[in-house]
Amino acid sequence: MVPLTAKLMQSHELIILEEPPAPGFSKMLKNELAIDEYLMEVDVEFPEFSRGMCALLQALQKSGKIILQVEPYLEYLLEIHDFFARGHSPDEIKQNTVQHQVYLAERHATSALLDYYRTVMGPSFELAIKAIKRFARLDAARFRLRDALRVEAIVSQLKSYSAAYIEAGTIHYTLLPLLRRRLPQKVTVKPVFLAHEALKSMDQTGHLYGPGDRLTLLYIFHPNHSDELLEDILAARSLVYSKLIAKEEFSTDLKNYPHVRDEFYTIKVVEQLELEDCRRLFPLIRTLKTDAAYDLVNDYLGQRRRLAPAESYRQPPQSVDASIAP
Repeated sequence: MVPLTAKLMQSHELIILEEPPAPGFSKMLKNELAIDEYLMEVDVEFPEFSRGMCALLQALQKSGKIILQVEPYLEYLLEIHDFFARGHSPDEIKQNTVQHQVYLAERHATSALLDYYRTVMGPSFELAIKAIKRFARLDAARFRLRDALRVEAIVSQLKSYSAAYIEAGTIHYTLLPLLRRRLPQKVTVKPVFLAHEALKSMDQTGHLYGPGDRLTLLYIFHPNHSDELLEDILAARSLVYSKLIAKEEFSTDLKNYPHVRDEFYTIKVVEQLELEDCRRLFPLIRTLKTDAAYDLVNDYLGQRRRLAPAESYRQPPQSVDASIAP
């Protein structure tokens, strides 16, 4: 995705990254600090991607682009962690402050996530579904606060520039209407989904929203949503999806967008599952490794081999001895 990102970033004066200010970032941009040394101090999920992005940002900085790290929610969260590390307690965070809002949003969402982890390993599929939905609602509330804070910070940075690139994950879709409300009508705000170019190369269209993201977005835009059947099926599919999606970083055949392909075909697989399918499958795949789980689900769907071309990005499946007859 780095070349697609580069093409878009190069046409903008200001680049706003979706991350809090990090120590050593400005030195890294100026090539005064080695990229690997900088990344050692930063928590990154995909190292190769992060190295590529840092190299891109160095080149953009050299060409005169203004690059800013703007993610106030995470900045507040880091401050709260430091506050606790210095021996302070939650009771000492002043109420009716942004810090208190961030603390509550994070505490509630994290508590629900831990409850989900405990529940999902238990025997009850229904309790696991309830736990997912509870977490998704609280996660949605966290995202609403996070996006609102980020929009306020972004708007204050835009006044001096004719064109700005705002980095944002697809789950942060509320940034679009929030920015349009806060900016003058003459300012055009256009969403660009970089993955669309990758999907075009596969002769596909659409978005890469897995069932968990769809459930969270549902609660983000409709906090009081109450279509239990829709919520249950999205939650159930997300249980299966989380077992099937590749966790490791792909570093081969990059021109064919391996991560996008994996996401796309995994979404297509789980969209074929109804609630009862998920109820039957999840106990069977819960403790399996990703590839074995993927193979079992495709067997369940009557497909004796994985959906090409996703299979080329996975290891050979492990043998599975389990009854999965519908």
